[in-house]
Amino acid sequence: MKQTLAIFSVALTVSHGATAECPAAPDNLAGIDRLIDQVQNATSEGEARRISGQMWQLWTDAPDARSQTLLDRGMSLREAWDLAGALVEFDALITYCPDYAEGYNQRAFVNYLRQDYGAALIDLDRAIALSPNHVAALSGRALSLLGLKRLDEAREALNGALELNPWLLERALLAPGGLLDPPGEDI
Repeated sequence: MKQTLAIFSVALTVSHGATAECPAAPDNLAGIDRLIDQVQNATSEGEARRISGQMWQLWTDAPDARSQTLLDRGMSLREAWDLAGALVEFDALITYCPDYAEGYNQRAFVNYLRQDYGAALIDLDRAIALSPNHVAALSGRALSLLGLKRLDEAREALNGALELNPWLLERALLAPGGLLDPPGEDI
């Protein structure tokens, strides 16, 4: 009987740990808004890159140690091009922290790399719903729409991202001759 109770107690503890709720993500909205103001007033590409790096530090500030570990492992696997492994980590992160925008943004990036633009778009829309000023998710949305050959929507999405950060490298897509260069009028 004692052994049965001990096994039940261990199973209950493991089960409780598996269903523990993710705490709320850190409220970095004011910090992101401040950085968006700064990047809009940046006077050089280098300054804009430094500010963008600070945005990434806020976006990747996970709610707790468990979610940070899942995020970090997933990003490391993605950087090593173990896309299947990265998806497993990001799926676990999203299951654990369904209200943490960066989990969706990172999973979208993996799906984008896999050229599964439809799946990427679903995750990017969720990330943007959770974090409307997530510049990287907004530009990722434009790239996914471009991958789906939905050029007008991609152009609109990229313009929205550029309103927040005019220094994005993706701005070249809108330049003359770029993939999203608006078609000229016929003469």
